[in-house]
Amino acid sequence: MTAPISVQIFSDVQCPWCYIGKRKFEAAVAEFDGDVDIVYRSFELAPDTPVDYEGSTVDYLSERKGMPLEQVHQMLDRVTQIASSVGLDYDFEHVHQTNTVLAHELLHFAKAHGRQLELKERLLRAYFVEGRHVGRAEDLADLAADVGLDRDAAAESLADHRHLADVKADMAQAVAYGIQGVPFFVIDDRYGISGAQEPAAFLGALQQAAADRAAATAEASA
Repeated sequence: MTAPISVQIFSDVQCPWCYIGKRKFEAAVAEFDGDVDIVYRSFELAPDTPVDYEGSTVDYLSERKGMPLEQVHQMLDRVTQIASSVGLDYDFEHVHQTNTVLAHELLHFAKAHGRQLELKERLLRAYFVEGRHVGRAEDLADLAADVGLDRDAAAESLADHRHLADVKADMAQAVAYGIQGVPFFVIDDRYGISGAQEPAAFLGALQQAAADRAAATAEASA
């Protein structure tokens, strides 16, 4: 049997385009005639953000990007509309801006226990749709339990930062790849796709990777 096409997705829990890109990539996978093995890699967009940021998403983006408040409102309205087009109901009024390093540590914990894909979806939904806090250990442990992980074990892993080295390794790999923004998709260690592209772009890359695999196999057996 042919091995699955490997896909590494560099993303951040507080990246609105990462959730949109996730949906578009999933649409491509649904059309792809083959197996895909997905691994999420850590990328902190704003590692200097405090865990409990005092202010709204509008305040945060205005401060960080130096944009007028009205321009930020317009930008978020546009992102909300695009999210809605792929079935996501963003609620920026209730988003808790936070530091995401613990969320990334928890994603590595989930990976070690075979629940990374489920937890990634849970964290994104909690952050963008439900207005949950994804920067505090106690809240993250609750979300881990939601996807069938052992809550106490998850909390312990966050308390002793068991997977912080894994987060740092992902960030170092992102630098090595030259990644400056997310989402970023690395397909079969050969192709890189930046941003929340349309499903057709992802599907084309998956098909090309499969074709390359087939050509290499044919050449080896010739």
